[in-house]
Amino acid sequence: QVQFVESGGGLVQPGGSLRLSCAASGIIFNGYVMGWYRHPPGKARELVGLIQTDGDSTYYTDSVKGRFTISKDNAKNMMYLQMNSLKPEDSAVYYCNVPQYAAQNTYWGQGTQVTVSS
Repeated sequence: QVQFVESGGGLVQPGGSLRLSCAASGIIFNGYVMGWYRHPPGKARELVGLIQTDGDSTYYTDSVKGRFTISKDNAKNMMYLQMNSLKPEDSAVYYCNVPQYAAQNTYWGQGTQVTVSS
């Protein structure tokens, strides 16, 4: 089955950094897009950014541009989210998924909690 396992979250101070990891199984990183999503408390899930698995092109939502960086290791079926200059409004459960699956509201993993607070 397709499965995504997120890790690396935690509690950080405003201005701090975290690196999240996404381990994918049941799919191969080749020829499609992968995405990072987040679900802040009391708000709807939103797209954070995207990366091509057969290239390195990326997309980021305006609120994280210049602060977050997506990367991947195709041989390991791993995707990463480097988060710098974190703000309290970045606090959320972070998930990875394929956009088509996300649109179908399926294959969500357990997510990893990121809390930015002083």
